[in-house]
Amino acid sequence: MNILVTGASGFVGSHLARELVDRGHQVRAMTRHPEDYTGAGDPVAGDVFDEDSLDAPLQDVEVAYYLVHSLDSDDFEELDAKAATAFATAAAAQGVSRIVYLGGLGGDEAELSPHLRSRRQVERLLADHGVPVTVLRAAVVVGHGSISWEITRQLVAHLPAMIAPRWVETRTQPIALVDVIRYLAGVLEVPATTGRTFDIGGPDVLRYIDMLKRAAAIMNQRSLPTLSVPLLTPRLSSGWLSLVTDVDLATARNLVDSMTTEVVVHNTEILDLIPGEPLGYDEAVRVALADREKAQQDEKAQQEKAEQEKAQQQKAEQQNGDD
Repeated sequence: MNILVTGASGFVGSHLARELVDRGHQVRAMTRHPEDYTGAGDPVAGDVFDEDSLDAPLQDVEVAYYLVHSLDSDDFEELDAKAATAFATAAAAQGVSRIVYLGGLGGDEAELSPHLRSRRQVERLLADHGVPVTVLRAAVVVGHGSISWEITRQLVAHLPAMIAPRWVETRTQPIALVDVIRYLAGVLEVPATTGRTFDIGGPDVLRYIDMLKRAAAIMNQRSLPTLSVPLLTPRLSSGWLSLVTDVDLATARNLVDSMTTEVVVHNTEILDLIPGEPLGYDEAVRVALADREKAQQDEKAQQEKAEQEKAQQQKAEQQNGDD
């Protein structure tokens, strides 16, 4: 099957592109900088904010994955709406059979945060031009490279105790990266998923404070003391997050706004359509930590190799000079 993956150099997109190639699909990895792309699939240039740039990457594509967002911008709602409209228009013009979108978990009846409200708007806009859209709604994705998981990991790693604003009592249903990829790739093989929306999540419903404490027990084999600060507003706590983690302020603010909304799975139909036992939270944390350690080791090995090659080149140049 001919497939386009937008956001192919991103956290989810990079893993999905690799999985789809492994399953035998022809994958185009769309990025604004194809010359720098080193992941799975064939890199193609495209920008969701430039409709004219989308015709070529979408040509002859059967299924397109939409995995982009502007969460690091203060005006992300406007930007994401513009991008979704451009992509839906181009996909319809090129005869794409289906769009698959990874959205945000949360009940339709709930008062949603701007972030989750934007995700709902993107769902609607992608479907506005006639291409059927399969929507998978997820909460926190636990995996190395996930912004939400990285906030958790860095808070545990950097703080001797956790300052606990009100949002840490909110319930959520985290999901392991491997299960997100399994569902995203799996819907291709189940025609009944076309044009439908599904909740996806792991088996554990946890408060954010529970996630932090369980991660602390796994990472440091210790408990995580908490200090309750109920007057710490989402805006103030997002500033605090940007100080103690390396997440930028705009992203932290948009994520924290969403953490005040309970996001748990209500629709479990995906479990019947794509069988498999999702990883529990603790095991997902262990996998994320192991992947991070491997990535660090690979980076170190690459640096050492580059230094050795540089030293050999300098030695060869010196010998040539002496000759």
